[in-house]
Amino acid sequence: MRPIICLELHPLCPPPLTKEQKESPVVTSAFKTTRSQEFFQQAKELMPGGVNSPVRAFKSVGSEPVFIDRAQGAYLWDVDGNHYIDYIGSWGPAIVGHAHPEVLDSLQAAMLKGTSFGAPSVPESILAQMVIDAVPSIEMVRFVNSGTEACLSILRLARAFTGRDILIKFSGCYHGHGDMFLVQAGSGVATLGLPDSPGVPKSSTANTLTAPYNDLDAVEALLKTHPDQVAAVMLEPIVGNAGMIVPEPGFLEGLKALTQKYGALLIFDEVMTGFRISYGGVQERFGVTPDLTCLGKVIGGGLPVGAYGGRKEIMNMVAPAGPMYQAGTLSGNPLAMAAGIKTLELLKRPGTYEYLDRITAKLYQGLLDAAHDYGHAAVGAQVSGMFGLFFTDKPVKSYEGARTSDLKKFSRFHRGMLERGIYLAPSQFEAGFTSLAHTDEDIERTIAAARETLKEITP
Repeated sequence: MRPIICLELHPLCPPPLTKEQKESPVVTSAFKTTRSQEFFQQAKELMPGGVNSPVRAFKSVGSEPVFIDRAQGAYLWDVDGNHYIDYIGSWGPAIVGHAHPEVLDSLQAAMLKGTSFGAPSVPESILAQMVIDAVPSIEMVRFVNSGTEACLSILRLARAFTGRDILIKFSGCYHGHGDMFLVQAGSGVATLGLPDSPGVPKSSTANTLTAPYNDLDAVEALLKTHPDQVAAVMLEPIVGNAGMIVPEPGFLEGLKALTQKYGALLIFDEVMTGFRISYGGVQERFGVTPDLTCLGKVIGGGLPVGAYGGRKEIMNMVAPAGPMYQAGTLSGNPLAMAAGIKTLELLKRPGTYEYLDRITAKLYQGLLDAAHDYGHAAVGAQVSGMFGLFFTDKPVKSYEGARTSDLKKFSRFHRGMLERGIYLAPSQFEAGFTSLAHTDEDIERTIAAARETLKEITP
């Protein structure tokens, strides 16, 4: 079949929304996916699996994706005209809401000056200073183009600085699709049920060791077994790529003590949690400062961006200041910098994180209560504007615990919520996100939809 390229005037493109549709965030007519199904069939002829990132394919929930046409605030509209309250938020960066007018104004002003220079520009330094001022561990920062790129670069840096090769990571923690990270990874790998990935040579993962999250004894055992060989212990300080899993009291502090004892670096991958859990990330909220930190998502304001940073003595190893090479043509591009600067300015306004914490706690408790009221085993977690729910009666303290969740029930829950205008992550192994654009009414509608959905599902 000849692929259909969706140009502005193509007959299959969705018509512009009416004023009433724009103002209504919830499906008001029968849920339909005819156009999404057509576009997905076409996309599968053009792109592997029809998507550009695996979790988008809805495979883990036994369904097919809806194709999003536009977003505004806390809401999404798909190509069939269905409206949704969005709890993915582009997987975290839409923390101030989609298409925030002040962010768009900043982007417009930046675009008029040019979209990319391949040369230094002042906005890079402005955003760098904002990041350094906010994140306790960062004294110097390097911008890149994605979270994966930040994680790849930071591991190379840790190895260069320590002269060691071994990485200790945690099962279920996802640090992008670099070869050395695809060992018991979470997120998309977990979603597809793959323990790692074909095409990754054994030599690439020979120096990657794994431990269960929240298990300090396992980490120390690895450090003892490989004395003077471990370059870094790296983790999502709050796991968001195996569902949402929080650190037990003393876990992060214990990792800090162990890495200091054995001469390894502690790396926090805060690509997801940076500027979301608090303005200074997990490390500020929990009071544990790592040696190095990865960032992304929020600091790009919805545009592709990543960053890594840490103490000056470590960061000065990075070229051109030092011998460790890393480069990127579009790194620090002016559009991402402009969107990031404005987003961080918005987040600094009074009451931001108090609001996120309040509405997300209300949502999480409402979902948990709804599950329990209709006889479903459920546990989860919520910190600031991030939440997760597992259909299991066992505490989830690690990826191993997350895997006890009832995936078939989650699939039915996801579909029921989607049909009621609630857009949740299409995988049990992903966290959910709120934004400053979500209202109390949105939360109440979401809880009501959850109650209707869970009432229909057999416990």
